[in-house]
Amino acid sequence: MMFKTHTAREVNESLEGKDIFLAGWVHTLRDLGGKKFIVLRDGTGIVQLVVEKGDQAFHSAQELTQESVVRVKGTVKVDKRAPRGIEVKVSELSILSKAKAPLPLDVSDKVSADIDTRLRERVLDLRRLEMQAVMKIQSAAVKAFRQKLYARGFLEVFTPKIIASATEGGAALFPVIYFGREAFLAQSPQLYKELLAGSVERVFEVAPAWRAEESDTPYHLSEFVSMDVEAAFFDYNDVMELLEDLIKGMLDGVGSECSECLKQLNYELPKFEFPIPRITYRESIEILRKEGEDVKFGDDLSTPYLRVLNKALRKDLYFITDWPSSARPFYTKARSDDPTVSESFDLIYKSLEIVSGSTRNSSREVLEEALKQRGLNPQSFEFFLRWFDYGMPPHAGFGMGLSRVMLMLTGLSSVKDVVAFPRDKKRLTP
Repeated sequence: MMFKTHTAREVNESLEGKDIFLAGWVHTLRDLGGKKFIVLRDGTGIVQLVVEKGDQAFHSAQELTQESVVRVKGTVKVDKRAPRGIEVKVSELSILSKAKAPLPLDVSDKVSADIDTRLRERVLDLRRLEMQAVMKIQSAAVKAFRQKLYARGFLEVFTPKIIASATEGGAALFPVIYFGREAFLAQSPQLYKELLAGSVERVFEVAPAWRAEESDTPYHLSEFVSMDVEAAFFDYNDVMELLEDLIKGMLDGVGSECSECLKQLNYELPKFEFPIPRITYRESIEILRKEGEDVKFGDDLSTPYLRVLNKALRKDLYFITDWPSSARPFYTKARSDDPTVSESFDLIYKSLEIVSGSTRNSSREVLEEALKQRGLNPQSFEFFLRWFDYGMPPHAGFGMGLSRVMLMLTGLSSVKDVVAFPRDKKRLTP
C-alpha cells in the first residue's frame, strides 16, 4: 500500500483540484454537524481536512479520536479561511491506529501541562508542534556542525563508551559490570579522541556521555550528547577560531532551514559579535571584584558569578580564556610564560558554559607529573600514556554540550525541554 503521495508541507495552491493521499495523526477535531474539520499532522507540519456528511468517509470520521493515525484520499481546495489557506476535501478515510480517549496530555496545547507531566507523557509531548520544532532545530544544528567540519578535512570517529578508568580522574562515574570486572560509562571521549588525533590528525564525534553528578538544575543531565573536536597541530587559539566558524554555521543552518520552527517557538536567533569577544580568567576576576563579588584567583566561576559577569560585560557570547592550571584536567597544557595559567577556554552563553576546550599536553613526562599533582596514579592511565612514547603531535580540542547549545538556538530555559528522553537523578523512563 502506498500510504501517502504528499506530506502535509507539500500541500499548497499548486495542487488545487488534484487528488492526493495523506497519512498522519489527528491533531485536532471539530464537529459542525454536517461537516467535520480535522487538522492532520505529520512529520513535516499540519494541513486541514474536511469531511462532509453524506460522503463515504463521514462514517469512518465518526469513530475518530485525537491522535488516531489515519490515511486519507482527498481533493485539494484553496480556502483562505483554512490554516495555511488550503484544505483537503476527504473522499476516503482509513483509521490505521485508533488512539484511546481522553489523552493524558493535550497535544494541541489548548491545555498546558507542567514539565513533570510532559516528561512522564513524553511521547505525546514530542508530538506537540513546539517539540517538533525543537527536534528539527536540533537536527539542523548538528547537520551544520558536521558539514563545517567535513569541509575542513575532519573525520567523524566513534570512541569507546565503556572505559577502564575515569577520563578526568573524577568520581562522577557510572560503574558497570563488564564480564566480571568493574568498568565505567564514559564521561567524555577525551583521551581516545586525543589518541585518534595523534593518528589521523583531525577528528570529531557526536555521541552520548554520562556524568553521575548530584546536580539537579535546568542545565544538568546524567546522560547528554557531547559534540567533540580534536586536531593535531592546533593550539587553543586555533580551536577558538574554528569554534567561531562552527557557531556561525549552526546559527546560519538553523536560520535558513528552520524559519517556521523558530516562528512556532516565537523566538528570534541571537545576533552575536564576531570574532567572539575574549577576556582572560584574571580579567573576569577583576570585573567580579569591581561588582562587589568576593572571588579570588583559583575559584570556580559558578552560574551566579557568570550572571554578574554577563550583566557587566553586556555581551551574551564570550570566551573566558587562560584558566588556572590547577582548575583544569591533567591533560590541559600550562602556558610556558606562566605555568599557573593554562592554555584553556570556556565559551559562555549569557551565564552558561556551553563549550570547554584547551591545548593538550603532548609530553608523557608532563602528563605523568600532572596526574601526580592531582593525586592520580599514572599507572591507571597507562593505556593512554604509552602512546605518547611514539610521536604525539601538539594538539588541541573542545567539548560542546548539545543540549546547552540548544538553549541558545531555541530560547528555552531547561535542557530537559530540548532532549527527547532526558535522563537525570529522577528519570530512567520513558
